[in-house]
Amino acid sequence: MMYLWVALGSALGGAARHLVGLAGADLVGATFPWATIFINATGSFVIGLFAVISGTDSPYLIRTRTRVFVMVGICGGYTTFSAFSLQSFLLIREGHTFAAGANVILSMLLCLFSVWLGHAAGNALIRTRRMRAGRRRAG
Repeated sequence: MMYLWVALGSALGGAARHLVGLAGADLVGATFPWATIFINATGSFVIGLFAVISGTDSPYLIRTRTRVFVMVGICGGYTTFSAFSLQSFLLIREGHTFAAGANVILSMLLCLFSVWLGHAAGNALIRTRRMRAGRRRAG
């Protein structure tokens, strides 16, 4: 049954990736892969956030299938490492080595920052929830 959750999440993530990619190309053009960088950074934020709020120390009761649905399915279908790799390769092959390097560096830095930001947001949510629960018990 877990495979169905992954498949459904992947389908939703893939559809979202396609829509965001089209919107990004319309918005900023397709000369440089800004949409792919945005997709990977936002997907990194979501997986970082969900890793924390669905972890064993979290006060949120998130089922394993929901964790797998979001982190493996949606994030796996949404993020685009294979597209990133192809776009970087094509930039190099077309002689745009600076743009390829910028794509690699921006993608790595923004995605690592986004995972950190997602973790920070998840930890803030957990602290807030625990503080509220403590106030309810004390009041």
